[in-house]
Amino acid sequence: MLVVRLGSMGDVIHALPAITALRRTHPAWKIDWAIDPRWLPLLSSEPENAAIDAQQNESRPVVDQIHLVPTRSWGRKPFSSETIAGIRALRADLHAAHYNAVLDLQGAIRSAIVSRLSGCPRIIGEASPRETPARWLFTERITTAGQHVIDQDIELASAVAGDSLAPLPPSLPIDLEAEQWCDQLQHIRTPKPILLLHPGAGWGAKRWPAERYGAVAEEFSARGGVVLVNAGPGEESLADAVVASSGGLASVIKCSLEQLIALTRRINVAIGGDTGPLHLACALGKPVVGIYGPTDPKRNGPYGSRFRVLRNPESRQDHTRREHPEAGLLTIRPETVMDAIMSLMLEDHQAKQSQGSEVSQK
Repeated sequence: MLVVRLGSMGDVIHALPAITALRRTHPAWKIDWAIDPRWLPLLSSEPENAAIDAQQNESRPVVDQIHLVPTRSWGRKPFSSETIAGIRALRADLHAAHYNAVLDLQGAIRSAIVSRLSGCPRIIGEASPRETPARWLFTERITTAGQHVIDQDIELASAVAGDSLAPLPPSLPIDLEAEQWCDQLQHIRTPKPILLLHPGAGWGAKRWPAERYGAVAEEFSARGGVVLVNAGPGEESLADAVVASSGGLASVIKCSLEQLIALTRRINVAIGGDTGPLHLACALGKPVVGIYGPTDPKRNGPYGSRFRVLRNPESRQDHTRREHPEAGLLTIRPETVMDAIMSLMLEDHQAKQSQGSEVSQK
């Protein structure tokens, strides 16, 4: 079967619990995935060329063959000879696989078109997808009842073989070079608790102000912790503003996606808005504080780990790409975020002590 979830980072991460459950339930199945090359490290730690044809192994714990679909570059030059050749090559590869089922977890027109390119007679998608016209390209339309997108994906995955699946913690690949890079970071070589800040977000309305992240960093540092600030692509100035607001007590980390996965495995807690790196922390079982404004945490919020969601009850769902922070987001104070962090860390510490006690008794 083929999974189609091209992007984005958070959405691919949200799809992984369902596909991990499908893999565990049907270990002999060949499960392939069509994805944008930018998010390949979420499925495989191998180079692009190796990732295209290899089978499931330790470097790609969930899927077998991976089809790379560079929709961003195709969108820039839709009628170029390179784009047309790329689409034709993708269609040939998909046809050659002879899939008996395609699971579209994106619900967009472009993902539905990719699904159709496979030539598979069975294309499963949501009855009410994110982009309504996409539903007419599905041959099976599943009505989902779950609020969170992870629960919705589980319902869709269950429809493939009539299973009753439950979401499982996603298996993410281990990149040895990224792990070595991370082990060499001076900031990681410490017994102190590590807080990772993710100040970036898809658009301005979702971004909690940099000076407030800086205030949290300053307080966490004063309590004996280490604070790192993730600087995603194009977010360097934002990360620098957080460090400046912390009085230089936080440190910027600029890294690849592979390195971010390795780094997140080593932290104690993460905070951020509705953004892929925060969902990554959840996927890796780390405590997180989600600072939400115009997006609905019931659908896109933290899932599967210890978490706190901070959101003004007056905030309303609005996906308009506004430049400035949403009004409700601005009512969330650094003190409130700090209280949530300390509460989560205490819970996590107590849980680990309890687990250690149970192991020793055995």
